[in-house]
Amino acid sequence: MSTSTSTCAYAAGEDLRQLAQRHGLTVSGARPPLTEYARRLWSRRHFITAFATARLTAQYSQAKLGQLWQLMNPLLNAAVYFFIFGVLMNTRSHVEDFVPFLVTGVFIWTFTSSSIAVGTRAISGNIGLVRALHFPRASLPVSLALQQLQQLAFSLGALIVILFCFGVRPGWSWLLAAPALFLQSLFNAGVSLVMARLAARTPDIAQVMPFVLRTWMYVSGVMWSIDKVLADNRVPHVVGLALEYNPAALYIDLVRFAFIDSFTADRLPPHVWAAASGWALLAFVGGFIYFWKAEETYGRG
Repeated sequence: MSTSTSTCAYAAGEDLRQLAQRHGLTVSGARPPLTEYARRLWSRRHFITAFATARLTAQYSQAKLGQLWQLMNPLLNAAVYFFIFGVLMNTRSHVEDFVPFLVTGVFIWTFTSSSIAVGTRAISGNIGLVRALHFPRASLPVSLALQQLQQLAFSLGALIVILFCFGVRPGWSWLLAAPALFLQSLFNAGVSLVMARLAARTPDIAQVMPFVLRTWMYVSGVMWSIDKVLADNRVPHVVGLALEYNPAALYIDLVRFAFIDSFTADRLPPHVWAAASGWALLAFVGGFIYFWKAEETYGRG
């Protein structure tokens, strides 16, 4: 192609771009500004809620016990962990109110792990919807995180019954569970947004996540007491801080503090509410921005 021909083609391209801009045409699927994206996401709040509810209803629709599995899954996990850690490893002898301690940890951990697991597949598992319709893609991981929050609401009913059976009675401290679960919900949604973007580009991440989540669970004090281990000074100081300020452990222990009288404030790390709030804001704001930056790439390729 000659230089004059290239120049003419470039000029024609510039003319078409100026013509499109003059008449208000924009690039198809272009990423909107962050504030506009947040506004569009808020305008889809009814879709997000309806999508979460529909997914929750359909989750166990093929099972004979139906929605009872929302309660039975964490209860069965708690029973297995009680047998392994409480009976075989005798962890219960070192933890007061071990059954309430364990069951609370399992239910609250399941909330985080399930939110991240389903969020990882938010884009890749709904690729047909992503390619067929135009909407803020963040709606999917956020709605799936909301689905897990709805499921937690059912599970809390079973948790309260178990606490009653083991002598735990309601008090004013139970109200503290609400802000703790709110902060945990923000954290879960933020991490889900991060994982949704990563897995949309690299689907193999979804295969690795069960191993990552299982490892995270074991270091989050779900079945054992972090403060008891740290009291013996058997771990380096840096490792101890990492265990104490592990976000999953913070949210689990805050709910334990709210529900279980024997789990007193001295078992919590200093500035626990500030740390829990910091993790929630960092995860949600950072995750939202990180996901938004790749908005125009989802569903392509």
